Amino acid sequence: MAHDIAAIGNALVDTQFKIEQDFLDEIGMKPDEMVIQSRDEQNAILDKLLLLNLESVVDCGGSATNSLVAASYFGSSCHHVCKLNDDEDGNKYLKSLSEAGIDHIGISSNDQNTPTGKCLVLVTPDAARTMCSTLGISEHLSEKDINFEYLQKSKIFYIEGYMVTSDSNFNSVTKSLDSLVGFGTKKALSLSNDGIVHGFREKFEKILSYRIDFVFGNHDEALALTETDNIDDAIENLKEKDFTTIITDGPNGSFIITDGDVIKSNGFEVEAIDTNGAGDMFAGAFMHAMLSGKELHECGAFANLAASKIVQTFGPRLKKEEYQDLLENL
Repeated sequence: MAHDIAAIGNALVDTQFKIEQDFLDEIGMKPDEMVIQSRDEQNAILDKLLLLNLESVVDCGGSATNSLVAASYFGSSCHHVCKLNDDEDGNKYLKSLSEAGIDHIGISSNDQNTPTGKCLVLVTPDAARTMCSTLGISEHLSEKDINFEYLQKSKIFYIEGYMVTSDSNFNSVTKSLDSLVGFGTKKALSLSNDGIVHGFREKFEKILSYRIDFVFGNHDEALALTETDNIDDAIENLKEKDFTTIITDGPNGSFIITDGDVIKSNGFEVEAIDTNGAGDMFAGAFMHAMLSGKELHECGAFANLAASKIVQTFGPRLKKEEYQDLLENL
């Protein structure tokens, strides 16, 4: 089966809470931090949150998932490579993918000792999101969970950067890239998190050695990738790369660096209440616009607009009709 986008990423059921800064202080975390935790560590935080009776929202998450949901609602056909268990969360996740029109091979494990992954997303009043993730069965993705023919027939293969944190997931990424040698599928990588880029540099360099076509990242992730201290130096470094880099910078817009040139797309001044999923929405919108035949500057402008809408929403999703409204600007 041919798809516009096939993505590989962690499948995490997100539970998102609005919190105050003092709660982060209490659990010893910083705004915009992402940590991998055990189930017991995550449950201890969840128990504290439930006692506070906070505003919350639950949905299927994971960075690649968020990008696919956006692209699918915009009209791209999508397939997700991720690992789910036959438990309540796994079946909920599969149903959510189906409702968004995203294909998946189905439940891939009945190992009840390793449940479907979860992520607690903590949003402070400054709109920063802090994440506590338990990967669960998601970190054990293997070749048997992948239909390589789907990847080979897709127009874009999109890789979630968080996949480097697990050896099994990383091996699945490289096996997928090996399977694409000789095929015309474009390859895209999301950097996902600056701390991840710093901590797993060798794995990112290995992925980039597969002649990746597009790299998505934000300001901090671009600095981490290039090992520079400011965005101007990072851009100069990225001008020398063979791949096209797309850097998001919040209300400052985005930069597209390709063939030694820089394309600047202006951002939007909005009142952000939640930045969770903004970069994911940007990537999904950008890829959909590109698949629709738009020029790079048009892709950047459309993606900036889509990201500006999601940061005004609590949670990583818009209403279905809002995606259609955005399409009128494409």
